[in-house]
Amino acid sequence: MHSPLLNEHLGALIEASALGPIVDLACGSGRNGLFLARMGLPVVFADHSQEALDSVAHQLHAEGLPGETWQVDLEAGTGDPLAARRFSAALVFRYLHRPLMPHLRASILPGGLVVYETFTQRNTRYGRPHNPDFLLQPGELAELFAGWTTLHFFEGFLPDPDREVAQLVGRKPFE
Repeated sequence: MHSPLLNEHLGALIEASALGPIVDLACGSGRNGLFLARMGLPVVFADHSQEALDSVAHQLHAEGLPGETWQVDLEAGTGDPLAARRFSAALVFRYLHRPLMPHLRASILPGGLVVYETFTQRNTRYGRPHNPDFLLQPGELAELFAGWTTLHFFEGFLPDPDREVAQLVGRKPFE
């Protein structure tokens, strides 16, 4: 099941998609990007796992959906893995790699969106992850997108399954 954030901000995502493709970053099974592709939006499914991307590609083909897969290691080296690409929006769920953040911000076209949700430090009471490298500090997500127009922000507890997260939907300013 895709994130309810996508339903709540579907209009803004449709509008942004006129600028170019949407990237589902660290997409895994592609549940969020597939929801948008089923709405006819162009999605680039980015992940390091070829197996996950093969599964997404199979789903795209089977349903005749717009989209492409992109195998990329978002954590390798010191360069910018997103340097060659620009996107109208980025979907980032359950993934945090702080060195990627400036590159993610730069890869979004002016007027584009980021839809981000991941775990906070308080989540350790409910399970994985436990490594602080993968957990947001209080207020950190809002700080990472300071200067962007905030369309939605939430930090706290969500049930079913129980978890502590930070969510942000933000629009990159026109420069």
